[in-house]
Amino acid sequence: MTGINTSSHTGDPLLDFDVAKVKEDFPILNQTVNGHPLVYLDNAATSQKPQSVIDALVGYYSSDNSNVHRGVHTLSQRATDHYEEARSKIRRFINADDDREIIYVRGTTEGINLVAQTYGRENIQEGDEIIISTMEHHSNIVPWQMLCQERGAILKVAPIDDSGELLLDEYEALITSRTKLVSMVHVSNALGSIIPAKRVVEIAHAHGVPVLLDGAQAVAHAKVDVQDLDCDFYVFSGHKLYGPTGIGILYGKADLLEAMPPYQGGGEMIRSVTFEKTLYNVLPHKFEAGTPNIAGSIGLGAAVDYVDALGMERIGAYESGLLEYGTELLSRISSLKIIGTAQEKSGILSFVMDGIHPHDIGTILDAEGIAIRTGHHCAQPLMDRFGIPATARASLAFYNTKEDLDALAKAIDRVIEVFS
Repeated sequence: MTGINTSSHTGDPLLDFDVAKVKEDFPILNQTVNGHPLVYLDNAATSQKPQSVIDALVGYYSSDNSNVHRGVHTLSQRATDHYEEARSKIRRFINADDDREIIYVRGTTEGINLVAQTYGRENIQEGDEIIISTMEHHSNIVPWQMLCQERGAILKVAPIDDSGELLLDEYEALITSRTKLVSMVHVSNALGSIIPAKRVVEIAHAHGVPVLLDGAQAVAHAKVDVQDLDCDFYVFSGHKLYGPTGIGILYGKADLLEAMPPYQGGGEMIRSVTFEKTLYNVLPHKFEAGTPNIAGSIGLGAAVDYVDALGMERIGAYESGLLEYGTELLSRISSLKIIGTAQEKSGILSFVMDGIHPHDIGTILDAEGIAIRTGHHCAQPLMDRFGIPATARASLAFYNTKEDLDALAKAIDRVIEVFS
């Protein structure tokens, strides 16, 4: 299965991508909700899982269930091999230099907290500064607030314009000799805005400042090359990359990770323990205390295999075509306003409607079998920037279709009828 029609290319990414074949790989999509065929448009919250990922999870628990790195018996050896093979797949997927730079965590949130509580505590002192952007998810705000409060440091916020684009000049103007870290979202979960990440890193590095990028909304939709970006840390969650929940990745440059203290203490992250002294393990195990999410790691490896087979360039082109189609469709609705119109944008359509609360929009759409997200999307400061409490958000994946977006527009017409 590739999901790509290689027999003939029309030049139209919406036609050259065999989405009907792809949808067959996702069993959850073949159901009705409230008497309607399911239209799943909440992919920014979590993506659905192909059968190959489900099979990988079942296969581990059915055939190889054992702890890793600790047993000489066959099951443990097989589990360890699959677990470390997945790490290598993920390293290649984001083009990291070495498997040691791939740290398994529970998700983006834990990855950011790990950096805050290790690199941050070692390097942030009173009066130092951390820069984030207006578009951040709470997971890339709160850990830095906690660290700043503990250390007496200052959190600075790079502004955006009314379309949701990062203002690069104003970002650079925030950097001073006291700036010790930039931590910024790669793709906004609430707007879909894609920041010029490589330029953000270049500007910071010109001032000797390291950069963490929150890639939770990026890795499933476009090719990420951490060596090309030259970021110092990159974090993402498996469940938004068609993998399981409870697994994610922290990439860090090896020299930085080597210098950072452990995040948690326990088994696996040690080389030797006495009551007087502990010697810590080598990378990546230094940051992986306790029994890990073995099945989740293997499942994430299977998800990487799946999207690699589809091809990230094809996925990106197809989703860009869907976004263009959906934007044009929703823009025809006079009472609807799209929030987030950056020129460089991923597949997110956030909108508000005159006199109708987003929760009411979501409830009526659900009655029509359409799943979207409503609320502040864990980005309350961003909502404040636009002077709104919440939006309705339709977010796209490569298994979505033009027909899904037609159904969305039709259901929005139903919303208008109810409130007219």
